[in-house]
Amino acid sequence: MIDTLRQHIVNRLGKDISNLELVLSKFRQIETKRNQLLLSEGEVCKYVYFVAEGCLQVFGCDSEMNETTRDIILEDNWCSDLISFGSSNPSTENIRAVEPSKLLAINRAGFADMMESVPQFDKIYKQILEASYANSVYRINSFVSLSALDRIKWLMQNRPSLMTRLSSKLLASYLGINKDVFSRLKSKL
Repeated sequence: MIDTLRQHIVNRLGKDISNLELVLSKFRQIETKRNQLLLSEGEVCKYVYFVAEGCLQVFGCDSEMNETTRDIILEDNWCSDLISFGSSNPSTENIRAVEPSKLLAINRAGFADMMESVPQFDKIYKQILEASYANSVYRINSFVSLSALDRIKWLMQNRPSLMTRLSSKLLASYLGINKDVFSRLKSKL
């Protein structure tokens, strides 16, 4: 697993990274089961996760416990509640492993050491923040103006692997539509 993270960092920062092995030593390997919660709403987020294998769901629940999926994180990407992680305030989100996953987790102290030991890691951190922000803003702005059918077409065009990998219920939550509507419209495509 650590080799996957090493390659991820090298791909983004180049091969000449001092202290890379020290940084990698700060990560802890975690293997999850399907549907295992990594973070529950109300807890302080203590880790930033790198997904080596598997899939994570970032979601919230309304007063009737209906899930609203903010993001789905696949391999070679990062996942955390960055607001809670950075502020030590309770999280307003949940993070769950949608399928058995292999993760590398770094805690706040390790993350701070990493930022100090490898100043160029700041570039990756900015990429994490920018990707998270861009994805959220894009989905919000796009989905406001798209019909349910157009949202499904967007998913098929932009994240086609999700269509075969995830349940209709989870996909409907990600797209912000009713699961029955999702199933009915999907069958028409």
